[in-house]
Amino acid sequence: MTELEQRLTTLETRLAFQDDTIDALNTELATLQETVLRMQRALELLARRQVDLAAILPADAGEEPPPPHY
Repeated sequence: MTELEQRLTTLETRLAFQDDTIDALNTELATLQETVLRMQRALELLARRQVDLAAILPADAGEEPPPPHY
């Protein structure tokens, strides 16, 4: 095998590994994107529930009455 053929084979091999790596990264990115979308939806739901609960509770629910000696 000549030096040129060997270099070409080396480049083709590297390209194949790079293609595999890109495919693996693309798959992982798609999975992470789905996870982020699910987490965003869950956060939005929790925020809405918190607003709904705050509207139901009385405004002074978190405050204690003053002590009797006042």
